[in-house]
Amino acid sequence: MSDEAKHNKADSSKPAKPEKQEKSEKQDRPKDAAIGSGFKEQKLGNVTDATLIKRLWTFMRPYRFTFLLCLLLLPVLAGFKLVQPHLLQVAIDDYLVPGEYGGLTWVIAAFGAAVFLQAGTGFLQFYLMQKAGQRALYDLRQKVFDHVQSLSVNFFHRHPTGRLMTRMTTDVESLQEALSSGMITMIGDIIMLVGIVVILLLKDWKLALVSFTVVPFLAVLTAIFRHFLRKAFREIRVKIARLYAHLQESVTGIEIIQLFVRENVSAEEYRDINEDYRDANVLSIRYDAMLYAVVEAVGAISVGAIIWYGSGQVLDDILTIGVLVAFIEYMQKFFVPIRDLAQKYNLLQSAMASSERIFELLDSDDQIPQPDNPKPLPDEPLHIEFENVWFAYNDDEWVIKDLSFEVKSCEKVALVGHTGAGKTTIISLLMRLYDVTRGRILINGIDIREFDLHAYRRAFAAVLQDSFLFQGSIRENLTLGEESITDDELVEAAKIVHAHPLISRYADDYDHRIAERGSNLSSGEKQLLSFARALVQKPEILILDEATANVDTDTEAIIQDAIDKLMARQTSVVIAHRLSTIQKADRIIVLHKGEIMEQGTHHELLEHGGHYETLYRLQYAFDADAQAAE
Repeated sequence: MSDEAKHNKADSSKPAKPEKQEKSEKQDRPKDAAIGSGFKEQKLGNVTDATLIKRLWTFMRPYRFTFLLCLLLLPVLAGFKLVQPHLLQVAIDDYLVPGEYGGLTWVIAAFGAAVFLQAGTGFLQFYLMQKAGQRALYDLRQKVFDHVQSLSVNFFHRHPTGRLMTRMTTDVESLQEALSSGMITMIGDIIMLVGIVVILLLKDWKLALVSFTVVPFLAVLTAIFRHFLRKAFREIRVKIARLYAHLQESVTGIEIIQLFVRENVSAEEYRDINEDYRDANVLSIRYDAMLYAVVEAVGAISVGAIIWYGSGQVLDDILTIGVLVAFIEYMQKFFVPIRDLAQKYNLLQSAMASSERIFELLDSDDQIPQPDNPKPLPDEPLHIEFENVWFAYNDDEWVIKDLSFEVKSCEKVALVGHTGAGKTTIISLLMRLYDVTRGRILINGIDIREFDLHAYRRAFAAVLQDSFLFQGSIRENLTLGEESITDDELVEAAKIVHAHPLISRYADDYDHRIAERGSNLSSGEKQLLSFARALVQKPEILILDEATANVDTDTEAIIQDAIDKLMARQTSVVIAHRLSTIQKADRIIVLHKGEIMEQGTHHELLEHGGHYETLYRLQYAFDADAQAAE
């Protein structure tokens, strides 16, 4: 939430919560649910795996034929693997034991062919599966990104960027193996297990039963580990979200950390979070290692049981040596897919924990509602009317109270008032970043909630106090991807707002690259580019929010001339703390705690001797003291 919104809430007509109560609430919060943590990580886990897999299937469905082909290749692949121990049995019983070595040639050739075909089928199945999985992941990433962009500004005020980034990156990536090979491979492992069980029962059902005596024990242990692994992987996702949130905040606020020498404090906080993340991973590794060790031990015990029971059968001429060797080979192959299933199961548990978080994000519906049958924006010049508008960020803590005023077409209206008066909130409501709690905002007599949201916002251009520039060229930052803007229009707009000399000093002028957040430009330079961006978009309504707050006096004179030229072209709503910048406004609205105190021209308000006159004299005295100090 913006600083103004916080002040607004503090100044509202409803009494705020006592300070002691607020402190108590903060202390009672869980460690992972700090202020603004947004998603309630601890409440995850009530969704069944079947439900999650069903939802994941919606992203796999477009590539279902590829998935189906991969499934059809699984029994073929399993067949090539399962025939190999049988060929060993034939070689031993039919040729080696009788001493008829001449027939070994075709057995060796068949065995080699089975190995070769297994490799070829495995490659084809793996390639197709990975390709389909990557396409499904692409669709999922795009779906998440599109959904996040559709969420309201209020959503981002309530949820830390780091945690959102975790869900959009690491959580999606954790699904990669599950979607691209994990689930299909698990099906292949199950086919192998079923095939081995059938073959062993057909060869010698008594020895097969002896071999499988340990399987129920293994199934029980796997079920026990299932619960703990799911919990461990879910905890990992929570901890890495906290890690990302802290990293994002630390990098964004690095200047403040260094200026106030808070490196040690930040490092200590990171160390605590990092330790929690490490411990969560160590716990997962412990369960994984225990499960792997159990499977290995059970496999060894099973082979031992086969040798113990089978050797007696061989001595009694009930069983051949070839069958015994085949049983050992099959049981070793039996525990390979079990080990794979254990590993894939761990992977699947991690994927399910991540999918819970991803679908929770996709299920969030904190969006500005679109009308079912939107009305087109009027073709005639636009005028604005606030009609008995009330707004509160939280419940009944009113920030705007019964506000009514009008901005006529091509009129220049300025909003002034102390911090917390509601100025920025009014702009946010006008541009539908929030919807009013009560009352209406009208454009040419039509409630703005009846317009298509995107078409409505295209009628505006805004220059804010903190000018945000994207990493890319100057041209890309000015046009914002609007291909209809010509180079001549770009240059003309830049010249009008005095940005062209700045751009021309670069050898590659409008193709000059801007660093992240415009870090290679001064505040004044970024502001001039923001004015050029606003003008080239040809807005019908211009919004200026503290556009000269972060620039020096010389730059302010240039920017003020740019503002005058911008405002001369369309309807304008201006917020300014420096009252000298709005003296030419057609009307000045003075706000206090979300209500209109007075309105009029600059000279009318000074003659009236009210709240504006007090603000003006205080600022005049402050500016005079500042000049004297210089």
